[in-house]
Amino acid sequence: MRIASTRNRSQEASFSTAILDCIPPDGGLYTLYPTGDFRPWLHSMTKTMSFSAIAALLTQILTKNEFSPAVAEAIAHRSLTFSPEIRRLDRSLYLLELFHGPTGWFRDFGFSYLVSCFEHFLQMRGRNAVIVAVSTGSFAASMAWAFRGRKRLRALTLFPAGTMRGFTEEDCVWNGGNLYPVEVDAGRDRCFALADELLHNQALVEKYSLTVANTTNIGRLLPDMFCYFYAFTRIKNAVHSDIFYAVNANNYSAITGGLYAWRLALPVNGFITNCTAELTLDARNQAQVADAIVPLEKRTKADPALPSSLERLEALFKAEPAVLRGLVFPARVDEGDTENACKELFMRYGVFADMATSRAYASALKRADQAGAEGDTVILVAQDHPAHSADGIRHYCGEAPEMPERIARQNEPVEPRRRIGPRVEELERCLREIQ
Repeated sequence: MRIASTRNRSQEASFSTAILDCIPPDGGLYTLYPTGDFRPWLHSMTKTMSFSAIAALLTQILTKNEFSPAVAEAIAHRSLTFSPEIRRLDRSLYLLELFHGPTGWFRDFGFSYLVSCFEHFLQMRGRNAVIVAVSTGSFAASMAWAFRGRKRLRALTLFPAGTMRGFTEEDCVWNGGNLYPVEVDAGRDRCFALADELLHNQALVEKYSLTVANTTNIGRLLPDMFCYFYAFTRIKNAVHSDIFYAVNANNYSAITGGLYAWRLALPVNGFITNCTAELTLDARNQAQVADAIVPLEKRTKADPALPSSLERLEALFKAEPAVLRGLVFPARVDEGDTENACKELFMRYGVFADMATSRAYASALKRADQAGAEGDTVILVAQDHPAHSADGIRHYCGEAPEMPERIARQNEPVEPRRRIGPRVEELERCLREIQ
């Protein structure tokens, strides 16, 4: 297994380096370049293996000889104390639910795993680190849960004015926790620009050991890959047909994680998703990543504050365009398609689906030409708890899912204890207080 830059395959890194220092020196993003035969590993995964055991096995593959199997197991078992769930809706349709974590967001898996990696690697290197993040609430909820009780980590979290929520006072640095939440007197875009300015200040990055926990960091993508393997172990004895996954495009992390899984020998015939400005259809109705004006190797350094795996997807398509056109099947989906898909899932299967899941299902319906042969199986990926989209579901279906208490608490506003102006100098003052 090789981990190297999207812009230069010779720019390799160890697993721990790719996690701790997540931007390669050439300014790209770290991505996986699997080498070798991984089928024996796949055959060792059984239906009775827990999700954390599957994650531990795959972590061993990723770390090769860098760490002992005991370290891989410790990372996975301590972080992934919750699991996806999969259920059959009809003969050819399954629902893979990724919202059974503590906050009901699929990112719970990525955050928990990544923070566990951080803790172990920092301890081994005798380092501390500060995570820089921008949140309007939901991001902070997953982060707060994942950081509880962790050592050697702090998180400087920027909230646009009036959006602070998703955590409790016990999570804050001044009460012995690991979060340092600050309200910035600015909007969302300015907060991201401010975080980007901070993270491009190399002197401050080195002085305070700054890094990120969004999907710029490859550690956030790996649990997406684990979930695909988990789903396969649960259905492999019941399904004897082509398998397709339907997933919302989001910031391309779930698709990239699926393609990683395919490269690691996961039996899958394709990934169905909705078209975006970047991932579109060509004249032959095949997937294409829109040609960038600036080639990967000539771009400025990736923006660590603004998460997206688009560059990873571009690199994969550039390396194997013909193969990936036969694996990724986008569909043009509009709001009407999403509404009809949401209604069908509810009326036909009794499933409340968030808007992202509804778009993924709408995409699967539109690409029935690809995944519509007799006996084909579609696994619909439901990333977030439907209660997070209660208003939209009620609008489409006339009913809405119950709001679990753990989700309702995330929406309670928190009174800011720290307020700053949108200047890096004020952020540095916060960093001094975190130390």
